[in-house]
Amino acid sequence: MGEVDLVACVTAPQNSAEIREIPQEVRWLQIRSDLIGDIPAAWLRNCFTGQIMYSLKNWRAGGSFERSQEERHDRLVLAAKDYDLVELDTETDLTERILAAVPPSRRILSWYGQVSDVAELHKVFESLAKTPARYYLLACKAMKTSDGLYPLLLMKALRRNDVIAISEGPFGVWSRLLAPHFGSPFMFGQLNHLERQRGEFHIKQLMADYGYPALRPLRCVYGMVGNRLFQSPSPRLHNTSYRQLGCPALFVPFHVENFEDFWQSMAVAAPLDSLGVPIQGLIIVSPYKEAAVAVAGSRSAMVRKAESTNVFIRHKHGWEAETTDPESIAGIQRKFPLKAAVIGCGGAGRAVAVALQQKGAAVTLVNRGQQRGEYAAQLLGLPFVPLAIFRAHGFDLIVNATPVGRDHDCFPFIVDSLSSDTLLIDLAYGTHPTPLVSAVTARGGTAIDGYDVLLTQVRKQFQLLTGLEMSIGIGRDMVLADNAANFAPRIAAIQDERRVHDPYEYSFEAVE
Repeated sequence: MGEVDLVACVTAPQNSAEIREIPQEVRWLQIRSDLIGDIPAAWLRNCFTGQIMYSLKNWRAGGSFERSQEERHDRLVLAAKDYDLVELDTETDLTERILAAVPPSRRILSWYGQVSDVAELHKVFESLAKTPARYYLLACKAMKTSDGLYPLLLMKALRRNDVIAISEGPFGVWSRLLAPHFGSPFMFGQLNHLERQRGEFHIKQLMADYGYPALRPLRCVYGMVGNRLFQSPSPRLHNTSYRQLGCPALFVPFHVENFEDFWQSMAVAAPLDSLGVPIQGLIIVSPYKEAAVAVAGSRSAMVRKAESTNVFIRHKHGWEAETTDPESIAGIQRKFPLKAAVIGCGGAGRAVAVALQQKGAAVTLVNRGQQRGEYAAQLLGLPFVPLAIFRAHGFDLIVNATPVGRDHDCFPFIVDSLSSDTLLIDLAYGTHPTPLVSAVTARGGTAIDGYDVLLTQVRKQFQLLTGLEMSIGIGRDMVLADNAANFAPRIAAIQDERRVHDPYEYSFEAVE
């Protein structure tokens, strides 16, 4: 089992105590001098025992340096005296002066741009390779999910340990996570907490959620498909379970803006098969739960009834659509029949309504939009009430199947109309309890929040995808972690409980 060098990118001022708290697994610091100014190497070495890299990125490379070329080169020459690596932009820095000041052993030559295929990227590398360097960095801007293939194909063809080919932007996150398995010697992570929506991972999140710097055997990929993925704890739960069970798999987020394009380029064309890491299963999240049903080769009875899916399982003869949304009501301890209202008539709401109906509940559908509500009512044969006139009194159970309250202090319905003995299930979750859950519990009511719903669904999804049971040690505390780094010790303890299992004997046919 090998390792990749973790690189912590310093993009905001840090004091010595913060530098000393960097995990010992991190071998490099990348100092973004275009953002924080030049930092004396001696000060860094007094706080950090690893190696240090100097970067002065301009706007073309996604940085902020906009001053003169003369000043840029002066700073690069000065950094070369003390830093272990100096990033040289091939468009601006390969001058006689710079190459004389920065020896090959301290050069990381970088190129930033966009390509249309791997052949074009290969030509870029051939041009870079004419200049001796310790490392070569090719950062390709990804405009769609499949663009992440080009760096992986290049590294597989080159089979070198000095090439870092990565796919930048949210569309390229999945590719960056796989890059070390194709030869990239570096994995970059943020030292500062940036918004996860941008697809930038904290260095500790790479460790806790994806198991780096260790490079374990990898024989297949699972992932989630959507356009709001980077706050989800699902990768942490799935990947920790793979490591605990010895499964040679990795769970990654596929940021997608066009589901049909993703499906044709990544599932039907199956390019990862040729790379030796086929996609074996997918978790489908909003807004693609309904669109995915149309492309499935086979569908479960619940998927056909609700016309919604959130799990795609790959078999020998095609993809099967399943749904775990009905698991949202698994925590109900009350006796049926009962009177229930489901707020939200999207894919998740419809699946929950069907599950409640099958248990004998009297279900009322509620939706803000009239058209979607009437469509769900006709599809399921259930009564529909517009959200504007809905009142919660008289219901034994209310399920919020909308994202309302996830990001803002809003309520999906008038809470004052809620009886204290009504059970609430809120599928929405965020970094804090939703206003709806907080309001219900403050009134002395009972609520099952989105974190518990998520954990229940993830356990079922894991079983459907792999045919195995997720470790009982993976619980609510790990789901609640706002910063996955806080759970690195807990995750390590769970992995120490791993079963004796040869990953090379793991059978993906278990789900057949």
